[in-house]
Amino acid sequence: QCLLSGSWRSDTSCQMVVSTLDKDNRFSGFYQPGPAAGYPELLTSPLEGSQQDTELVPQPTFSFTVNWKLQETAWTSVFLGQCYVDPEGEETLHALWLLREAADSPAEDWKGTR
Repeated sequence: QCLLSGSWRSDTSCQMVVSTLDKDNRFSGFYQPGPAAGYPELLTSPLEGSQQDTELVPQPTFSFTVNWKLQETAWTSVFLGQCYVDPEGEETLHALWLLREAADSPAEDWKGTR
């Protein structure tokens, strides 16, 4: 059974710590970027998200948002993925992410998303 609560580490040494899921399958926690992020000014940042009910789907999808703590700019990332359980019971998260930086004007909106 996939439960997101706990600590997770990515291939790039980022760490995500998730609180216990509430009755509506929502969670909060924090995200700490690893050295591969290339931005030493990134601080441990809060995250909020939700996952599908594991009683309905044994390998649930999930999503969460990170509002990065930075000194000179504002970034938000969204992650969307699924939790998988292999035959040995090992849980793995697979996710896609999108990063949005605040743009100075609508004319520069195109370069705000990575």
